[in-house]
Amino acid sequence: MPHIPSNLRHIESLVEIVASLRGPGGCPWDKEQTHESLTQYAIEETHELVEALELPASDATKDLKMKEELGDVLFQVVLHAQLAAERGAFTLEDVIAGISEKLVRRHPHVFADTQVADSAEVIRNWEEIKKQEKASSAAPSPYALNVPPLPALQKAYKIGKRTEKLKFDWEDMDGVLAKVEEEYQELREALDEGNDSEIEHELGDALFSLAQLGRHVQMEPEQVLRKANQRFENRFNMMVELVEKDQKDFSAMTLEQKEEYWQKAKLLLKKK
Repeated sequence: MPHIPSNLRHIESLVEIVASLRGPGGCPWDKEQTHESLTQYAIEETHELVEALELPASDATKDLKMKEELGDVLFQVVLHAQLAAERGAFTLEDVIAGISEKLVRRHPHVFADTQVADSAEVIRNWEEIKKQEKASSAAPSPYALNVPPLPALQKAYKIGKRTEKLKFDWEDMDGVLAKVEEEYQELREALDEGNDSEIEHELGDALFSLAQLGRHVQMEPEQVLRKANQRFENRFNMMVELVEKDQKDFSAMTLEQKEEYWQKAKLLLKKK
């Protein structure tokens, strides 16, 4: 039976536990995992952490949920490091050293003599240091996008921020709205034609244009959509609660009947 560390508050204990999960007598599920199979969990755990971070400060469970979700994200980090260590690639210590060195290197105003006036100058220095770090490699064109992997809606926003800096953007809000309307019309035409590949294409263009509209009103679309998702989920659950309170069978109700309860749920949630 694997050894259980005596002090579970140390990072070394977590590393030992994860190694035991992957080792002889460990967990069959953990032993089957690869970097690729764990991808979905990295995304899920990160999103669950974001949800905890966005809870209102008045929520008495916020700190508890943040602590739990941070632990789940940390487990993913340690598990990936363990997989890498098993094939001799790198260890968790290497990961820690890498991020520590990067933070020191990119904060010369803290760890060296560089002077900065405000956070905007900090960001400018950060970007300049990043360019210097990559200068030794075969760098792509300075005008290339090179947006890092992100959830699709967030990446669309980041692409727009990059092209905005390169002066490839609509001049005003009217231009963005016209583009949104244009893409919506093209989507309607694709839907009328019933061509799946065209529908996919035009739906993607419409979503991309809406992300740019969010950028122009200075709202990050990923956060906006998360809030919309939460609103819908809250309303739907309230609707189901009202239906069950009236002892009705939700599955047997017509769409019109469900809509009536949906409107009731909206009104109740607005009063809260």
